[in-house]
Amino acid sequence: MKHYLAIDVGASSGRHIVGWLDGGELKTDEIYRFPNRITELNGHLVWDVGALTAHVKAGIECARLKYPHIESLAIDTWGVDYVLMRGDKEMLPCHAYRDNRTEAVISEVHSKMSFSRLYQRTGIQFQPFNTIYQLYADKLAGRLEGVTDFLMIPEYLAYKLCGVKSHEYTNATTGGMVSVETGEYDTAIIDALGLPAQLFHKLQHPGEVIGEYEGIKIMLCATHDTGSAVEGIPMTENLPYISSGTWSLLGVKVEKPITNAASELANWSNEGGVGYNRYQKNIMGMWLVNRLRDELCPDKSFDEIVAEAEASHFEETVDVNAKAFLSPESMKTAFDAALLIKPQTLGDYFRCAYHSLALSYGDAIREMQHNTGEIYDCICVVGGGAKNDFLNRLTEKVTGKKMIALPIEATAIGNLKVQMEVDQ
Repeated sequence: MKHYLAIDVGASSGRHIVGWLDGGELKTDEIYRFPNRITELNGHLVWDVGALTAHVKAGIECARLKYPHIESLAIDTWGVDYVLMRGDKEMLPCHAYRDNRTEAVISEVHSKMSFSRLYQRTGIQFQPFNTIYQLYADKLAGRLEGVTDFLMIPEYLAYKLCGVKSHEYTNATTGGMVSVETGEYDTAIIDALGLPAQLFHKLQHPGEVIGEYEGIKIMLCATHDTGSAVEGIPMTENLPYISSGTWSLLGVKVEKPITNAASELANWSNEGGVGYNRYQKNIMGMWLVNRLRDELCPDKSFDEIVAEAEASHFEETVDVNAKAFLSPESMKTAFDAALLIKPQTLGDYFRCAYHSLALSYGDAIREMQHNTGEIYDCICVVGGGAKNDFLNRLTEKVTGKKMIALPIEATAIGNLKVQMEVDQ
């Protein structure tokens, strides 16, 4: 029996999951779980990539103790963030996407190439943390001098295991610099911004073996975690999905990118999938709830929080995608400032967050149906939100769609699926 290892790292935690086929059925075993969080350094929000690397290696060792013969491993993480390299030396810090360093450069980027032109060329929605703005901020800060590579986080972690620098397609698309026509980095964008051409390599695809770590093949999956999550959703037909974690990614598989004016206006994204395009939208997600919990009631379980939210009669809502909620010092204060009628109880705050998320899902579904010309009856939801029956019922009421809740480790399953299909 062959065993495979999925290393799935999110913005708040990571996990090592071993998978194998038993009579054609995928079986999984979570071996190792570790915390991850953004830290502050010299006024900026950064990732501790040294700690991430140590946890990745520790989890592999735990997996090998229980399953000595692992065929391959693959790593997926969140998108857009990267580590600058000067040869084999990291140029730290590794900034986190919630850092505000890009705010000062966005208008300058758009003066060199308008967002409309960027959208037509890449199909990627505007987000202030997109890789394109982060790299331009690094250029203006002088951080690209002498740099030979930039490695997205999962490719950096793979490099630390096998010494091979790779550049995977699905993750690269999230950053706003990959051409929808060629599927490679867009040289017109790179030239317009004056970014060093040597940083932009030919892109590789899920399923490619890039190296080895102590006898284990290292393979590229869809290294952007949402790309792996969509691969892991067991669909018999093409249905819209919500990958519900720190962010909620709501979208649908389409054959080709949709870059029409309506999509640009509504800020829809076209990200690479495994043989298809993911037409999707970023929604703030469980970040709101997690931050409220950390601030207001860190000792309460999520079951208790959901029960209090359901018991509340508070009906006010907020725009969950507003900038004020991206990285506030106080999430409670951000909610208070956005509401004319202030919440009075813990349940009020959480009901407001869940109801507001459901309304955002409803807006996105209506936009998606209009832009694709398709009408859908059901939505698949995976990730943390799949376990939240209250949020799912709110979403059903708002959207008029049946929610198919799949409380599975979809990202790890998609990661394992790519490895297993290559090994057949």
